[in-house]
Amino acid sequence: MDLDFSDEQQMLREMVRGVCSDLASLEVVRQLEDDPVGYPAPFWKQLAELDLIGLALPAEYGGSGMTMLEAAIVYEELGRALAPSPHFVSAVMSAGVLERSGSEDQKRTWLPRIARGEAILSTAWLEPRGGFGPEGVQLRARPDGDGFVLDGTKWHVPFASSADRLVVLARTGGGEVDLFLVDPNTDGVSLEQQFTIASDTQYAVSFSGVRVDTDDRIGAAGSGWQTWSDTMLDGLIPLAAQAMGGAQYALEITVQYAKDREQFGKPLGAFQALAHYLADAKTTVDGGTLLVYEAAWARSTGRPIDRLAPMAKLFACQTFRDVTAVAQQIFGGVGFTLEYDIQLYFRRAKQLQLSWYDDRRLEELVASAVLDG
Repeated sequence: MDLDFSDEQQMLREMVRGVCSDLASLEVVRQLEDDPVGYPAPFWKQLAELDLIGLALPAEYGGSGMTMLEAAIVYEELGRALAPSPHFVSAVMSAGVLERSGSEDQKRTWLPRIARGEAILSTAWLEPRGGFGPEGVQLRARPDGDGFVLDGTKWHVPFASSADRLVVLARTGGGEVDLFLVDPNTDGVSLEQQFTIASDTQYAVSFSGVRVDTDDRIGAAGSGWQTWSDTMLDGLIPLAAQAMGGAQYALEITVQYAKDREQFGKPLGAFQALAHYLADAKTTVDGGTLLVYEAAWARSTGRPIDRLAPMAKLFACQTFRDVTAVAQQIFGGVGFTLEYDIQLYFRRAKQLQLSWYDDRRLEELVASAVLDG
């Protein structure tokens, strides 16, 4: 594995960091907490103008055709800034599902619009009291003439109020899981905003007698879960990079605080116990970053990621959670006040750890890869 970034990759990092600083600062993050839209339109527009929304999509569909390494660089910077955007659900998960299993008409209709930022797609996956596995999908898609009728509820649907289409996982009459493109403005679809520990924008989406055409199904009948899990495996890597970016910045501001804040006549960092906490955090952050880029490199070079991708997300999110917990201890009580930035990272670290496969599900995937291998 080559650990050196090319000049182009370094320029990509600097560009994304600059855009985040200008258009998705932590002040913007604060303003958009619990916002019904949840992302800054100027930031989204700039990502589109820089061809960063469709960075991993093929050029034939309007994307930039970059590798997972470039995606990891971008997501590390998005995580560092806590930049709120529907990039993951639209350009990674929804676009990934369509690229992997969509019909040519679906690809030609949606992928270029996703890449240009003209259309936002979101994913309706999790359900009340359901898990992360296929058994958690219980929303019904009942065959009806030349289409299907959907009934059920999805939770934690990101940016649903902005979505042009939802990628919905549903269980068909045969008991298998299929994927459907559903217009959220269709009769029978209702949205209710949910409020989370990270104060990001998520919705509960209810489907009551919602009719979709057979042409709205993504992929062959019964192939939905395989398509979804394969796409999720790819998605774990940018999520892990996002977690490491957040952990890196959280550690940086904590180290600076430990240098600046004095107690008993000397900086906090001069106390051995706190210095050791910071040393352990730095070791873990560097190790996690290396693991993430190993997974990204493996995906970019066509190597298997069934073990590396869940390992990267598991370790990165635990690191993000642990580093921000140590940071809160060093900051003390003020770290929980709204004017300090560390609480933003602390809350988002926990949410990311619980989302898009939690620790238990990731451990199952890693164990399966290790034992079956």
